[in-house]
Amino acid sequence: MTKKEKALYVVKELERLYPETPVPLDHSDSYTLLIAVLLSAQCTDKRVNLITPILFKRAKTPFDMVKLTVDEIREIIRPCGLSPRKSQAIFTLSEMLIEKYEGEVPQSFEQLEELPGVGHKTASVVMAQAFNTPAFPVDTHIHRLLTRWGLTSGKNVVQTEKDAKRLFPEHLWNKLHLQIIFYGREYSPARSPKKEMDFITLKIGTAKAIKTLT
Repeated sequence: MTKKEKALYVVKELERLYPETPVPLDHSDSYTLLIAVLLSAQCTDKRVNLITPILFKRAKTPFDMVKLTVDEIREIIRPCGLSPRKSQAIFTLSEMLIEKYEGEVPQSFEQLEELPGVGHKTASVVMAQAFNTPAFPVDTHIHRLLTRWGLTSGKNVVQTEKDAKRLFPEHLWNKLHLQIIFYGREYSPARSPKKEMDFITLKIGTAKAIKTLT
């Protein structure tokens, strides 16, 4: 199979498996999504979804968030990990949103990436899921699977994103990146992947990747 043929197969199978792609992180607007994505770094979506209702009950706007202290935010989000860094980022970015954008989340990659704690992947998720702007956020599931399927060299997430955008039509990006995440979690987990489950890897994966399946 060529890379293009592999890409078409992936799109067809993932659309069959996941015709609907609900956003995994619970949120009510662009600000709560931004905070939830920031919290999801090195933390499961499931755990984030347990913590954000507690946080958002206290503060679900930048104006409410800056009324809390960094210590108060840190205590609430502690179960998400990296709480000292994340709490400071949440407080400071909330201040910046008020000072620069009247409390609104900006709708550009460049402005989002200027915010504390917001890298390219976080900005991409917000642009795709809050503002419906074509983006292809690459998390560990996507990086691992596109490498396993021979669709990228797997050198780094930057290269993986470039390869994905080149291979897949732009109008599919926002949905497809979620479909790949769902597939990774259900059929090809990073720990203990099962050969009989990961049928896409068996069909189009590299020989090295297939060999790693137990």
